Formats: sequence, structure tokens, C-alpha cells
Amino acid sequence: MANHKVERIASSISRYISDILLNEADDELLKTITITGCEVSSDLSFCKVYFTSLSKLTKEQIVKEMNEAASFIRGRVSEKIEIRHTPEIRFYYDDSIEYGKRIEEIIKNLDEEEHN
Repeated sequence: MANHKVERIASSISRYISDILLNEADDELLKTITITGCEVSSDLSFCKVYFTSLSKLTKEQIVKEMNEAASFIRGRVSEKIEIRHTPEIRFYYDDSIEYGKRIEEIIKNLDEEEHN
């Protein structure tokens, strides 16, 4: 299967999940989720969805809640996307934003030390 087709499907799934969380979910926790990325396996059987959240819960609690809601989300995605088999969805917390902030803070501190 062409790589661009898999990327297009991943993009669509990401967009649909964002829409579902924002407009269709009843749980307030799900409304705090921001989808940051999506990777679909080449055989379209699995989908890794990366997210961040503004919730006060721990990362582990949020990941647990998201994976418990995965079957609901997968069902809603299957209604919106036109592929024969909707991939199994797994959610992963995206630490890249926090990592970027940490790097930025280190650089800022180094710059301040250099000027002192």
C-alpha cells in the first residue's frame, strides 16, 4: 500500500478523533485532550494516537482513561471514515511539548549564566 495513502488515513483519523473529543464526548476529561499526532501501521490494523492534556490528572491516569474510551472513539471514527477495517486505536501521552519547554529553559539558564 502506498505510504501517502497511509499518511492520508492517519491524518483523517487524527482529525476525526479531535472532532469526536471536542463535539461528541460527554466526559469533560476528553474535552481537555489535544491530539498531536497519529501513526497508522502499513497494514492499517493499528493506530497510535499521541495527545496532550491540560487536565490536572497524572499522565498515567489520563492514558488509562483515553484507552478505556478507545472503543467508543474507534466506533465513531468507523462511521466517519471510508475504509474497510478501522484500525485498533491506542493512545500515548506526547511528552514532546514538555521536553521542548525543558530544553528552552536550559538554554535560557545557560544564556543568563553566560551574561553574568
